[in-house]
Order: sequence, then C-alpha cells, then structure tokens
Amino acid sequence: MIDIKILRSEPQKIKTSLEKRGGRYLPVFGEICKKDAEYKATLKDAETGRSRKNAISREIGSFKMKKLEVPKRLEDEVQEIKKNLSLAEARLQELEKELQALLLTIPNILNESVPPGAGEVDNKIIFEDISAKREFSFKPLDHHALGEKLDILDFERAAKLSGSRFALLKGRGARLERAIAQFMLDLHTGENGYTEMFTPFLVNSRAMTGTGQLPKFEEDLYRTASEPPLYLVPTAEVPLTNIHSGETLSEAELPKKFTACTACFRQEAGSYGKDTRGLIRNHQFNKVELVWLTKPEDSAEALVKMKEHAEKVLQLLGLPYRILELCGADVGFSSSKTYDLEVWMPSENRFREISSCSNCGDFQARRMNMRFKRSGGGTEHVHTLNGSGLAVGRTFAAILENFQQEGGSVVIPEVLRKYTGFDKIG
Repeated sequence: MIDIKILRSEPQKIKTSLEKRGGRYLPVFGEICKKDAEYKATLKDAETGRSRKNAISREIGSFKMKKLEVPKRLEDEVQEIKKNLSLAEARLQELEKELQALLLTIPNILNESVPPGAGEVDNKIIFEDISAKREFSFKPLDHHALGEKLDILDFERAAKLSGSRFALLKGRGARLERAIAQFMLDLHTGENGYTEMFTPFLVNSRAMTGTGQLPKFEEDLYRTASEPPLYLVPTAEVPLTNIHSGETLSEAELPKKFTACTACFRQEAGSYGKDTRGLIRNHQFNKVELVWLTKPEDSAEALVKMKEHAEKVLQLLGLPYRILELCGADVGFSSSKTYDLEVWMPSENRFREISSCSNCGDFQARRMNMRFKRSGGGTEHVHTLNGSGLAVGRTFAAILENFQQEGGSVVIPEVLRKYTGFDKIG
C-alpha cells in the first residue's frame, strides 16, 4: 500500500509513476485525491467545531462561576456544534475506510530507475548468455511432444482427471521434476543462505491482501466455499512474506531470507488461447520461491543478489538465458522494480520467462503492518523482495528441449544426476 503521507506531500510522484505504468490506474488515483480532499476539509471543519465548542464551554463556565444565567443562544450553539461534530466524525471514519479500500487497488510507486515503455516489447535486455545454445542437426521437438514420446508426460489423462491446463508426470518424468526442485532448494539453502520453509498451501484473505493479490487479482485465485474463505496459494511468496506480518522485528534480525517449494494454483484468467499446450501456463505447477525481508537501505542490493541466485540455477544447468529489466508498463502490481530471467526454448526459437525477481519496497509491509525497530530507536516498515528460483515446470520443459538428442532421448544435466540417479531419459 502506498504511504498516504506521500499522497498528501508528493501527489505528483504517484501520478508520474502511474503514468509510467500506462495510465490505467489514473482514474482511481483521481478518486482517491477527491476523497482525501473531502477528508481534509471534513477534518478541518471538525477541528474548527471542537475549537469553537471549547471556547463556548469556557464562556458558559464563566457564567456558571458567576452564578449567572447561561444565555440560551450559547446552549443552543453548543448543541448544534455537538450534532455537527458527531456527523463529521462519522463521515471521517467512513472516508478513512473508503480511502484505505481505494489505496489497496493502486500499484506500488515505481523506482525512478525503471525504464519507460508501453509493454513487454520495451523491456530492456541487460544480459544474455547463449554460450550453451545448440545448433540442432534436426528439427527440435517441443517439450509436450518429447514428454509424450518418452512416456513421461500425459496430458490426456491429466485432462480426464482435472480438465485442461494440467499435467500428469510419470516415472522418470516425475523423478526429474522432484530432482529439479531438490537441486534448487539445496543450492539456495546450502550456498545462498536461505532458510527452507514448508508452508500451508491454503491461506486466508488477510495474507492475500498483504502481498497484493487481493482485492486486485481475485478472479485469478482459487478459493474454498467456506466462510471465511481460504485461498490456494498462487505462489509461495504469499505465505513466506506473511510469516512476520503484524510483527516488529529487531534490526539485528534482518535480513531474513526464506525459500520454499510449493505447488502453485492459478486460474489463468484472461489467458484464454495462450500457451494451452505443455507446461508453460498450467493451473497447477511447482515453483521454488525466494523471499527477502530487509532494511530499506539494503533492498536495492538485495534485488541484485536475488537475481544472481536465480541466475546461478540456469548457469549450473547449462541453459541459455537472458535477463531483462522490465519497463514501467510491465512491472507487477506490488513491485517497484523487476528483473525477469528468460530461458531459451529451441522449439519456439525464442526466450520464455522462467523467473521474476522484484523489490516491493515497503508496499507489502504497509499492507501487513510488518516493521522493524532500529537499534538506535524508532520503527520503520521493512522492505520485501520476492523471486522465482526457479519455476520447476518451466525448467523441466527447458531441459527437455535444450538437451534432446536426435534419436528422441534427453540427456540429464550433470548437476541433476545425483538427484535423478540416471543420466538420460530415452
């Protein structure tokens, strides 16, 4: 949530950020400004009323001390002021709730370094490593066809069980999926200093609101029919970031670094007809998530480190990849700055996203009231960061496509072999 103090002291900063995001949130911003102007005017009227009420009360007290009759006009005016104050205070409470609800619907303020742009075509390529890119002597198959040919993926029976956009992994395919996740978790906990967590897959609306999924993205979430409802996690970012919601940490406790592998559930609302084949855009998929809680002055450097941790996974697997700095219109709702990592997919002859690493500043911490206390005194909101380290299903797909052989087999990257127990599927 944006700090309302910034709304009141630097409204142009917010407006400029929303314009950089493409302008679609500007009407809501206009409504917020109107509500806030009414709030300030109502507050001023209430303060004026209280001041006048106190003055009259002193005047009435003076009459009573002198044992004089209190003029009826003063008593009538006090009653009128009390009535108006009651109405003003009730309206102030309403406006506070309305402002809070509206502030939940507008995105984070972009970092000044975020490049301008109207969409993904304007994202800036900042690094590319295609040294592992192969020149195939045959036409490479996509991972969907490879998986079915090798009898490790079964989309037809998955559809029988659950419908479209689900996958059934079999035999060595299931083991490869598990190996990829284990490799990533071992790397992040053993070398990168993350604490592994195993979180609930169902969370409440408060947790979803804290990280920004609610109220903006409710149509993309799976929810239970219970009251109050619970939501299937769209990413482990939600439970991991909310672990210390409502708490005040000590400065010495920061940074905190969490990782978890969870199933992720998304309705993929608005993606009809996109990536319906294979593992790229499913309703259920596995992902290893990275989350940092930092002091404000450390979050920019933490974002760079998180990006490098995700990047290391691709380097060790020997997959061609590139890194993008997202332009304003493509940065996610809760993020102030984002890097995307994309992996090369030979069958499509293009790169596909496999990780997003974002610095959310204090945006999420304000929503979940998560603070830290400075050693010298004073409390502040922590900064939160999240990233994929990596999406397991997309990594699975990239391995199949990049390491396929002419005969239809797939060679397993060397770093995974101690986890799979085999060096080839075929």
